[in-house]
Amino acid sequence: MNKKIARNGLWLVLLVLGTVWILVRHNSPVPYQKNVGTIFGTLYAVTYQSRDDLQEDIETALHRFDGSLSPFNDTSVIARVNRNEPVVADTLFANVFRRSRQVADETRGAFDITVAPLVNAWGFGFRDGAFPDSAMVDSLLRFTGYRKVRMDASGRILKDDPRLMLTCSAVAKGYAVDVVAQLLSRKGVTSYMVDIGGEVVTRGLNPAGNPWRIGINKPEDDSLALGGALQATLHVTDAAMATSGNYRNFYYRDGKKYAHTVDPRTGYPVQHEILSATVLAPDCMSADAYATAFMVMGLDSACRFVDAKDGLEAYFIYTDSAGQVRTWQSRGMRKYLD
Repeated sequence: MNKKIARNGLWLVLLVLGTVWILVRHNSPVPYQKNVGTIFGTLYAVTYQSRDDLQEDIETALHRFDGSLSPFNDTSVIARVNRNEPVVADTLFANVFRRSRQVADETRGAFDITVAPLVNAWGFGFRDGAFPDSAMVDSLLRFTGYRKVRMDASGRILKDDPRLMLTCSAVAKGYAVDVVAQLLSRKGVTSYMVDIGGEVVTRGLNPAGNPWRIGINKPEDDSLALGGALQATLHVTDAAMATSGNYRNFYYRDGKKYAHTVDPRTGYPVQHEILSATVLAPDCMSADAYATAFMVMGLDSACRFVDAKDGLEAYFIYTDSAGQVRTWQSRGMRKYLD
């Protein structure tokens, strides 16, 4: 009898302790987690409010991306497409391909995922000290152009010319941010910031209980990014943001400055006045694509596009005719600025 009473007493103590632990856990503040790593040759950082560490789930989602859209993975869907191997697009690749076509149509070809041969030619040319000449550019233009590639109903990618190559570097990071953000939302997380190589989605509040703060770098000729000075700071929540810039990626030749961004329509590096374009959009894939397109379009065309596009906000840093650094922001962007 005494043993039975002792056992019952022990269970009662364990029950009380368990109940107390549950109540303490339930009533204590939910902590913020931070996971970091690499994807697409760049860094990612995910900060989110949760009692659980979700890095394994995040890594699994990003691993799927690597197998679909990473140019650094020889077995990825995009690598096999570029080698003209038989492959059927998965959901990730198909979504990026369709959205890229839409943005290409909207921007009249300023955004184009077939620009890879031109980018490679100019990149290697600058590195080796030999520019592509007009004959080479004209030759490359014959197998670039987003209308020369399509996806059929079965998910196969069909090219008009087998030399055509795809690059999703200007949109895949943004979509990866969206996918991780959607994962966190499905897990019930309501406050988070997902950052992959500077492309960002935020929801809810930061650990201090305020909207998330995101800096826009000053456009300094600082190729190593050692300065870290900010042009502006945005208070952003429940939005996606991407930035594209030329000020750290350029070459000089005969006293002339050439940006790393190549205009897919002409085949030559752009020499517009925009130094960086920061875009807010409902999703990061779109923000990423539009930011790249605006670097090609130039200031006037980009400003008109943003003003006419619902749900899109932008902050441009540019040089005026006297070489002075100026900024332009859309009307809706002003509420996010300090």
